[in-house]
Amino acid sequence: GYGCVGQGFVQLLKDNPSVDAEISKVCVKHKNKARPGLTGEVVYEPDLILDDAEISIIVELIDDAQAAFEIVAKAIRQGKKVISANKKMIAENLEVLEELQKEFDGRILYEGAVCGSIPIIGSLRNYYRYSNIISINGIFNGSTNYILTKVIDEKLSYEEALQQAKENGFAESDPSLDVGGYDPSFKLSILIRHCFDTIIDPDDILRIGIEQISKADVKFAEENSLKIKLIAHAEISNGLIRARVTPQFVDSSSQYASVEAEYNAVEVSSEAYGQQLLVGKGAGKLPTGLAVLSDVAASLNSSFKLEEKRKAQVDKTQFIEVYVGYDSTIKIDWSYFSSLKEKYIGHNYSHTIGLINVKELSKFAYKYPEASIILTSGQEKENGLSRLTYNNTTVTTQVGIT
Repeated sequence: GYGCVGQGFVQLLKDNPSVDAEISKVCVKHKNKARPGLTGEVVYEPDLILDDAEISIIVELIDDAQAAFEIVAKAIRQGKKVISANKKMIAENLEVLEELQKEFDGRILYEGAVCGSIPIIGSLRNYYRYSNIISINGIFNGSTNYILTKVIDEKLSYEEALQQAKENGFAESDPSLDVGGYDPSFKLSILIRHCFDTIIDPDDILRIGIEQISKADVKFAEENSLKIKLIAHAEISNGLIRARVTPQFVDSSSQYASVEAEYNAVEVSSEAYGQQLLVGKGAGKLPTGLAVLSDVAASLNSSFKLEEKRKAQVDKTQFIEVYVGYDSTIKIDWSYFSSLKEKYIGHNYSHTIGLINVKELSKFAYKYPEASIILTSGQEKENGLSRLTYNNTTVTTQVGIT
């Protein structure tokens, strides 16, 4: 592949002669597409690279997860070293890829698949491996963070912000992977492997995207001095893993409030080190290209051993507090919730804040895809209807149910 990330990788490889590697062949899909900065022989069939005995490292940078898996699996079977930035392919096939590594003495590295310029996988492998990790949280998707920044701070429409993200190379070729929360759920699944030595299917992660966040939700955040971020979270307790990717309100005291545009943030909490936050660009050709280059250099210069897996289950019994925004004409079944803290009923748009079980929240989100669901900030700033001014002709109701 020679798209955005491929171009960044090639540029950085040229600029770093200390990395003892050169590009022999590049396999691309479209014969007539412009390819600035391309070096090496251009081919159009992956096997012309995979079957070349002179090539010892394969760099896979395509967006087709199934085709990527077939390429990577064949390369590992041939004992080659593989570098990939395809988080979907890795998250969905991680267990198989690890077994192939063991059987054929191949190797796969994928720093570029998670959080762009933040070296989180390398840090987990080398720095945190000696301390029990309690949780990992953060903003794992530069595209959605860019969109939310533009919509909230610069008052762009959702469509305008998404288009800018595409033009700047921050969004996936299929943007639904970003705005639907799939991309960060793939990344979280990968990081869970390195944090907790276990593999969790991305489908077992509670996933709610940002597509349904409305102007009224943004105005609600402004009224309460809050911002909206798409937050990934995983923690382990008594062998049970809680994992989710959801929009969340954050207030000014949150370390995520100042993480804007295409920047990512990863917070690791461990017994020995406490809480540590890493911040860096999470999207773009050079940040991700540099992560790919670092994997190439690592594959040349170091040995590698993956920790053995241990069994863990996903905990879906946790209760979390959420804000639900919805068109007032929609009739909502609130029996999914264990309790409701506050309900605002407007002529056009309404919202409710309540406590709900994670398993029930998945069902609720599926039943009401048009509703926006945002975790509360934990600072009680979402409560207090008397502060709201964005719809002066509404009827408001506060309820408390136990």
